[in-house]
Amino acid sequence: MSDIIDTDQPREEMLEAMDLRKKGEDRRKSDNGSPVGIERRQWQDRRKIRSAEGRERYLDMVQKERAMFNDMGVSRSTDQLLDMAGAVPLSESEESGARNRASGDQLRGILPVQSWLPLSIHLIGLSDGVLKLAPLNELSNRQKENLVSTANRSGLQVNEVDIEIWDRAELLETLRSVHDLSADRCEKTLSQWLVDIDNGLLLNRFERDMLAEALQLRVSDIHLVQDNNPEAPNWIKYRIDGDLTPVHLLPAEAMARLTTLLKRNAGLNFGDRVTPKDGRFGFMWQGRSVDVRVAAGPQAQDGEKITLRILDRAALRGFDELFKRHEDIGDYLAKSLSPEIKGGGGLILLSGPTGSGKTTTLYACVQQIDRRRRHVLTIEDPIEYELRYATQWQVRPGQHGGDFSDLIKASMRHDPDYIIIGEMRDADTVETSLRAAESGHTVISTVHADTALQTFERLRSLMPAERERASTFTLSQQVRAILNQRLVRTLCQGCSNPKAAGDVLEINDLKTLGIEGTDQIREHNTSGCDLCNRTGISGRTLLLDAILITPGPGQRNSIYEALVTNVNNLRNEEGVIVHTRREGLVDLVLSGQIDPKASLSYLEE
Repeated sequence: MSDIIDTDQPREEMLEAMDLRKKGEDRRKSDNGSPVGIERRQWQDRRKIRSAEGRERYLDMVQKERAMFNDMGVSRSTDQLLDMAGAVPLSESEESGARNRASGDQLRGILPVQSWLPLSIHLIGLSDGVLKLAPLNELSNRQKENLVSTANRSGLQVNEVDIEIWDRAELLETLRSVHDLSADRCEKTLSQWLVDIDNGLLLNRFERDMLAEALQLRVSDIHLVQDNNPEAPNWIKYRIDGDLTPVHLLPAEAMARLTTLLKRNAGLNFGDRVTPKDGRFGFMWQGRSVDVRVAAGPQAQDGEKITLRILDRAALRGFDELFKRHEDIGDYLAKSLSPEIKGGGGLILLSGPTGSGKTTTLYACVQQIDRRRRHVLTIEDPIEYELRYATQWQVRPGQHGGDFSDLIKASMRHDPDYIIIGEMRDADTVETSLRAAESGHTVISTVHADTALQTFERLRSLMPAERERASTFTLSQQVRAILNQRLVRTLCQGCSNPKAAGDVLEINDLKTLGIEGTDQIREHNTSGCDLCNRTGISGRTLLLDAILITPGPGQRNSIYEALVTNVNNLRNEEGVIVHTRREGLVDLVLSGQIDPKASLSYLEE
């Protein structure tokens, strides 16, 4: 676990507390009995306070909006509107571990669908370890025990099951409305549709059930290939935890009907199979709105490729949840995102390859900002999630004034406190972003780079040659933090095997990671269990390579010299805090989050 830094400490104390990072010392060996439990509780208390402040921040605005919606005949609860505003519920802001409270929607998202759907039960909620449910038929003791066991292995704390008796007609209606898009129905609907391929009702039902299945399986993207060659397979593939998995195989005629339906729903010309195009549509699932971004393009001679990006707001990570294993980075960023005076400025960069979670981190940072008192303006291509109480601009390449650099210049005339730039991809964008930061705006952006240090080189490569030294000086003065990130697959805690590190790794591998053979780790169970869909993998977590630059503008000449001469010298500069990817991997291995053999491959990357 990272060192705990109090946001109220002076900068000198913060640097002293972070100094172990810079020296590269093993914090597990140098702790000398520090009160980790007390620090953990203090950190947990601060997170709870920050979460409560976040919900209180928008409460009066939400209440007025709710009254307006009621006048319009639209029903929205206070919690729903707060969630849309990005205020993290208190239960989700608590320290990770066994949870003894959860709503019905949260339970349906946590528990594997096969553990509760066949029982015909409505999950009401979990309170103080008591799981409340309403069954359509009487449950046996064995069924209750299996449900409790599955819940506990899923990270919930369930001590007993409380049965509520509902009116049968009311319960049937509730089951139909809540489970209407159950992923369990997808295969059955597909087989029915393929028997009667001209049945439009079954086609629409399969589309909905496919999207529900994708949400249940934590799918980020759905890939569909429609090829008219009779020998070419027409697969529907899901990207789950970074890997593509072939799921459904359709005849060419059926796939053509499905792709046409998806394009029509997205507002695209479904007769044009040659021109690449983008669109989007939305649907409701378990009481919440989910957006789907649709990209269409040609495939082979007369086919088509459709890619769906699932944009589920409920899947977005909150700021504290995202940095729960990097508390000092989270605290430093939180302080940078809440300046006491206007005009502090600064540049925060998120780097990494495609699919490394940069956009998720970007949105988490925006949600951390007090958008009631500060004006947040985002410039994106494309806009993925709607952000309440923020101004969002869509980049329109090729149109006059529609490029990133043009919109950044225009944004500074709209009195922004924070300018969020989707990506720095050319010299003009880099130049205008630096000018925006220099003029007192806090700029947050993403850039493609392999490491935190390489991010500097990537930005310098985009600078015009005649202005490279001047732009590098501005960069050295304005940069506050660079976070280079990867997403690594985490082990299913329900079936991974606890072992001693020496039983899994060779001596050389133990030395490489710097861990002892007696340290307890977890090994990937390739057979998996019902919690992880028999894969042994359950989700992904953030792995950071970060540089925090804490000196004020007057103490940054040495940082400029390091950028001009040798960027590797930056690690040795006073006030520069470095978090290496290696120490993050060791932390994840020792906490049982990732497989130790897999960590070696991540280390090689």
